[in-house]
Amino acid sequence: MPGLTDKQEQLCAESRWDFSDLRAVYINCTLKRSPGQSHTQGLADRSIAIMERNGVSVEVVRAVDHTLAPGVQPDMTEHGFERDDWPQIFERVMAADILVLTSPIWLGEKSSVCTQVIERLYGNSHLLNEHGQYAYYGRVGGCLITGNEDGAKHCAMNILYSLQHLGFVIPPQADAGWMGEAGPGPSYLDPGSGGPENDFTNRNTTFLTWNVLHIARMLKDAGGIPAHGNQRSEWEAGCRSDYENPEHR
Repeated sequence: MPGLTDKQEQLCAESRWDFSDLRAVYINCTLKRSPGQSHTQGLADRSIAIMERNGVSVEVVRAVDHTLAPGVQPDMTEHGFERDDWPQIFERVMAADILVLTSPIWLGEKSSVCTQVIERLYGNSHLLNEHGQYAYYGRVGGCLITGNEDGAKHCAMNILYSLQHLGFVIPPQADAGWMGEAGPGPSYLDPGSGGPENDFTNRNTTFLTWNVLHIARMLKDAGGIPAHGNQRSEWEAGCRSDYENPEHR
C-alpha cells in the first residue's frame, strides 16, 4: 500500500485545521471481491492516509462484497428481492460527512458497480432531513478513478454530476485519477507501473482530499446548507402520488 509522499506528509504536519470530528466513507466500486487486489483501492489508500493522518474517521466499503439488489427504492426486499444490503450501506453514508466514490474504467465508463451504487443513492434521495431539505444536503462528494485506458475525466464528470444532483456539495477539483499506458500494461499497484510515484496523480489526489476536508469543515461549522429556498417540505407542488418513484425535481 503506498504511503504518503514527503510533500503530503509536510502538508499534514503544517495543517492548522482540526478535522478530527469528521467522518468519511469511501465506496470502492471495483469488480473484484475481497480479498482480491484492487488497484482502485491502492489509489484510494493514499487519499485515506491523508485523512487518517488528520484524525478523520474513515470507513471503506467494497460494494461488490455486498448483495445490492437492482432498483431505485430504499429497500428492494420490499419489492420482491430476498436480500438487499443497501439499507446498511446507506446508514454508513448518512453517518459520514464525506462520500468518495472510487471506480476503475471499463470501456471508457465507470464500472457497472459504480452505476448501481449511484442508482441506489438516487433511491434514497427523496428523503428529507430535519430542515425539510433533501437527505444528502450538507455532505461533500468526490471521486477517484483508475485504469489503463482513456476516460478518467468522463467518468468523474458523470459521478460528480450525479452526486451534486442528489444534493452533495462538490468542492473544486474533487476528482483525481491514474491512467497507465493505453492498452494492456501494468495497473496502479503493479511493480514498475509508476502509479504511486506519479506526481500529477499525487498532486490531484492531494488537492481532492484537502478540498473535501475543507468544504466538509466549513459545512459542519455552518450547520449545513442554509435552509431557505431549498426546502422540499415548504414547496407546495410536491411529487405526484400516482407514480411509484416519482422524479422529485
